[in-house]
Amino acid sequence: MRALKRVVTALLIATTVVAASATSGVADAKERGPKFADDPTTLVDTSIGNNGDGTTFPGAAAPFGMVQLSPDTQLNKYASYDYEQDTILGFSHTHLSGVGCQTMGNFRFMPTTGAVTSSDPAQSGAKFSHDNETRAPGYYGVKFDNGIRAELTATQRTGQHRYTYPAGSGPQNVLIEAGESNGSTYAGDVEVVGNDTVEGWVQGGNFCGETGKERYRIFFSAKFDRKFSNFGTWTDGTLTPDRREASRGTKRAGAWVTFDPAKGDQVGTSVGLSYTSVDGARLNRKAEQPKSFDKARTGAHDAWQDELNRMRVAGGSTADRRTYYSALYHSLLHPSIGSDVDNRYRGFDDQVHRADSTYYQMFSLWDTYRSQNQLVALLHPDKAADMAKSVLRIYEDGGWLPRWGLGNGETNVMSGDPVTPWIVDIYNRGLLDNRTSRRLFDALWKNVNEVPADQSIFRGRDGNPTYVKNGWVGYQNLPGYKYGDSRQAGSATLEYSLADCALSTMAGGLGYQDKAATLASRCDNFTKLWDPDVTSQGFSGFPVTKNADGTVAGDSDPAQAGAFHEGTAWQYEWLAQQDPQTLFGLMGGPAKAEQRLDKFFDMPTVLTDPAKAASESWVTGAYDYHNNFAFNPNNEPDFHTPWMYAWTGAPWKTSAVLRAMRTLFTDDVYGMPGNDDLGATSSLLVFAMTGVFEAQPGSANYIVTAPMFEKVDIRPEHGRRIGIEAPGADASKLQYVSSADTDKGKLRQSWLSHKDLLRSGTIKIKLSDKPTSWGVDAAPPAMASQG
Repeated sequence: MRALKRVVTALLIATTVVAASATSGVADAKERGPKFADDPTTLVDTSIGNNGDGTTFPGAAAPFGMVQLSPDTQLNKYASYDYEQDTILGFSHTHLSGVGCQTMGNFRFMPTTGAVTSSDPAQSGAKFSHDNETRAPGYYGVKFDNGIRAELTATQRTGQHRYTYPAGSGPQNVLIEAGESNGSTYAGDVEVVGNDTVEGWVQGGNFCGETGKERYRIFFSAKFDRKFSNFGTWTDGTLTPDRREASRGTKRAGAWVTFDPAKGDQVGTSVGLSYTSVDGARLNRKAEQPKSFDKARTGAHDAWQDELNRMRVAGGSTADRRTYYSALYHSLLHPSIGSDVDNRYRGFDDQVHRADSTYYQMFSLWDTYRSQNQLVALLHPDKAADMAKSVLRIYEDGGWLPRWGLGNGETNVMSGDPVTPWIVDIYNRGLLDNRTSRRLFDALWKNVNEVPADQSIFRGRDGNPTYVKNGWVGYQNLPGYKYGDSRQAGSATLEYSLADCALSTMAGGLGYQDKAATLASRCDNFTKLWDPDVTSQGFSGFPVTKNADGTVAGDSDPAQAGAFHEGTAWQYEWLAQQDPQTLFGLMGGPAKAEQRLDKFFDMPTVLTDPAKAASESWVTGAYDYHNNFAFNPNNEPDFHTPWMYAWTGAPWKTSAVLRAMRTLFTDDVYGMPGNDDLGATSSLLVFAMTGVFEAQPGSANYIVTAPMFEKVDIRPEHGRRIGIEAPGADASKLQYVSSADTDKGKLRQSWLSHKDLLRSGTIKIKLSDKPTSWGVDAAPPAMASQG
């Protein structure tokens, strides 16, 4: 049944795209070869990933905006929208794209007609058909089966609604829920102000059920373009007409407003959000209020058109371009603006501060440090710098660096030390001023050596006591915590080692030679977990989890779960990309490592039937993390592994694996193989299809592979254009780099530094349908040597 739905969905989408493409793709007459689309937003389908795997949302948002205004079809479930549902419960203003836990979904608005008799969204929800949905970057529209049409668009800090009611339907209502969100909610208030405004706030938290102690508070101010004829509020299930205020009881708090149908069939509202106060929400609404809904929609479209043109492509099939641009769109939704228009924001001390630049929040660092951070830094160096400064403010306000920051609270979700390579990557691109760099280094140095005294708020690197002493995180199943480095001691050790090695390069760059040496000595701490006697699938030697005394903790089977976060030792053994030469030495040398990679990817099948290898040999389920020895393309720890061939002397195999991986991404609702995790998975695809990727987070070095488009045009903000030309490039064929030339000369190595990429001009790549020797003898350096 699912396969049939995929086919039907794909056919419907393809029909829509053909019609849309008839008016797009007009190119400059002087342009040769395949043409860039005039308007790449027509190639984006925001429904891609709107299922239980991708967990994306289809609604309206501005790039990196505070507001993500989208329909909810279910509560307490991921992004609160499931494509297979047929009832919309309302439109809420905050969503996180691709997370694997329910959260946000705040301030749900729902248009209805007739008498208001219930606060239960199951009673006020409306049936709909996907045939009556319209989706585009920055816009969402749907006509319910009951005849009401809802349209949504967004600015950075506001959500814009337009509801059109059918003639003769009676009283026109908008229901506003302020006490029940998509996830844990603890408090909420709502107030009807005058005869055209509703305001309020809600407190949420308990992301992924970790500590239950992180909290965020968010506020709204909604002004309607028509006067209320009636109104009322509710607490839980009790509705009180004419009452202006309500507070959350055990579940809900909301208001309804009613309009006289004799005054017109359309109702519009502008909703400002803020994390500081209702005054802040009101200020944001007034500052960003467009002259009309249509102007707001045009503004959102233009913003996305500009974003997608920063890394545009030409060539390939329509499905290739749709898949690519939809991934690029999803890559640029987060982190989210957290400050008001006057740069005030709520810090991790729960106090309101004022920044000297835009303050960002929603940092899914364990996911994004491996792919999405690099894309933002490439296309938006100014924003990347502001994001790094925002993380510094989190440290200065709250006392510690975040791991997974939700609003102004630390969730402590996931494991390892993702913030360190995330920051170092921005530093090594030269995007931070000296003062900010040194303040950030001080914060990072504290983070890699100490542990917060109060772990109820920040847990930091809770494995540091054993790691700093021994070089590995000692296993300990701490009670009361779902996540924690001591519980995932095997993978945490590997993550710490990578982070410390990255930080050594920053220390060296800042002139802290003693600290650089201390950190560089930790680069190879992954070797301290290596057990040469463990065997699996004909190979000997794998990382194992250790207790603090050095004994092996639990089952050492590399294909079983163990204490590796969302993975196995087979999948995590490659997380030593900071020093592949040493890693491969443990495996018996580069040739033996290549054989192990071949087993991991099922290389014989990759070379004969790429799609079969991806769908049958690799891990296929979005949540099938454990008990497998094969490549898991659905989850972040394995993202870099296709590029590990660059150090075995067979970089051509990376291009083969990436073309197999490409088959897992499709241009339909089921087209994302795993959670998008705030753009991490989408960014992986963007880089894979364009032919450059940073496999060593923190290094600012890109490995070059065979592009899947004939032309790639990269236009960094305030930077010079970068072109990649690969005549004949085709994602559906196995192709390999045979030569590469830049404006600076012939490129014989398999990689480019960030600095060299920026000044490369046009990279001209010749492709071969047979394996080549290009780049065989010139792999990227080990990270410690770059400090």
